[in-house]
Amino acid sequence: MSSGSGAVAFLGIGLMGSRQAKRLLDAGIPLVVWNRSREKAEALAPFGARVVETAAEAVREADVVVLMLENGRIVADVLFSQGVAEALRPGTVLVDMSSINPAEAQDHAHRLAEGGVQHIDAPVSGGTVGAEQGTLAIMAGGDELAFARVKPILEHMGRPVHVGPHGAGQLAKLANQIIVGVTIGAVAEALLLAERGGADPAKVREALRGGFAESRILELHGQRMVERDFVTKGRSVTHLKDLDNALYAAERLTLNAVPYTALTADLFRGLIDHAGDLDHSGLLVELERLNGIAA
Repeated sequence: MSSGSGAVAFLGIGLMGSRQAKRLLDAGIPLVVWNRSREKAEALAPFGARVVETAAEAVREADVVVLMLENGRIVADVLFSQGVAEALRPGTVLVDMSSINPAEAQDHAHRLAEGGVQHIDAPVSGGTVGAEQGTLAIMAGGDELAFARVKPILEHMGRPVHVGPHGAGQLAKLANQIIVGVTIGAVAEALLLAERGGADPAKVREALRGGFAESRILELHGQRMVERDFVTKGRSVTHLKDLDNALYAAERLTLNAVPYTALTADLFRGLIDHAGDLDHSGLLVELERLNGIAA
């Protein structure tokens, strides 16, 4: 690391960020935290975090900065409109763990490099449970030496894997979201078919476990469908954002046929329009609506 305090700055103390930051504090890493709603950051003060008023103040003495923000627009605003890019010292590694468009990540990396700041895009999968337990899948894009510098910090939050150059981490996350979204739709459609024909969907799910249809989606989201537990653990709005980003990335890469992604995005759009921002396992509700089935 470069000279200085050795502290890590963490920007974005939401559902995910609060748990990730707590993992770092529990590991004894000096942490400066900032969030737009200060009270969320203040919740980490009893665990040793130093809470500051502005994002620029948070990063001024840090060797590593971690971002966990809602979308690319907010990331760009924090970096380039709230003074963060100017406050970062040359040699600092900025790790953006937000899920944003790959092209945005590449643009941010280029702009930060002009000030001598290294950029890693490192979105995650695993939800709040993975964030709390430190088992997140972390997909990192950027310079390999910069990744090696921050890997020990990332390992407190999960399993980091370097997947390629700038933007590659975001592409890996989009690949993850395609697989998860399409599989949620497949599980929902399969259980709906089974129930419509008179089979017990809970028993069907049980019978399928361990066969070729086994997956974490069948295990966890299938159970939520059986129990009709659609309290938000993974937001449908967020999943739709990622699928739309995947469609945009595919267009930029001249992939003209990505039908599973397009259909799944449309299903999530319908779910949000008619039922609101349910857990993404609530895709079952949209399939029921399309089939005229009352919940």
